[in-house]
Amino acid sequence: MLAQLLVGGAASLLNIAIHSIWTVFLNHAVGRFWTRRKHPRFLRDRVVLMMGSVALLMTAHVAELLVWAAAYAAVGAIPAEKGRVYFAFVNYTTLGYGDIVPVPDWQLLGPLTAMNGILLFGWSTAVIFEVVRTTVQGERQDGSQPHR
Repeated sequence: MLAQLLVGGAASLLNIAIHSIWTVFLNHAVGRFWTRRKHPRFLRDRVVLMMGSVALLMTAHVAELLVWAAAYAAVGAIPAEKGRVYFAFVNYTTLGYGDIVPVPDWQLLGPLTAMNGILLFGWSTAVIFEVVRTTVQGERQDGSQPHR
């Protein structure tokens, strides 16, 4: 059990580092995007900003589940022919089909993956909320009639 917790903890910490980096980058990019708008078109700019933000966060999540797939491969948690990336997707998103199961010695990696995924999805939700808040705040500070 200790080995499972150590591998799962290491994968989780690596994913937290990945998500931290992407969040800091996104925060910086949103700030630059919004402050460079001389005559903001709030509807268009919000749509572009939200699409870019969500796409960036989704890319981060894909990178993070690939970390889990690599962890499964490193310890032989599931047979190679079973699809480690698929197994990581199913666990990380908490979908849980159950059509692939890990070997008994590594069965805790699935729930650890799910726990990591749901926490990082919650983090992404908070980041998206902050992007929306930033755009609304920018509209209020502008004071002029927004171009829609």
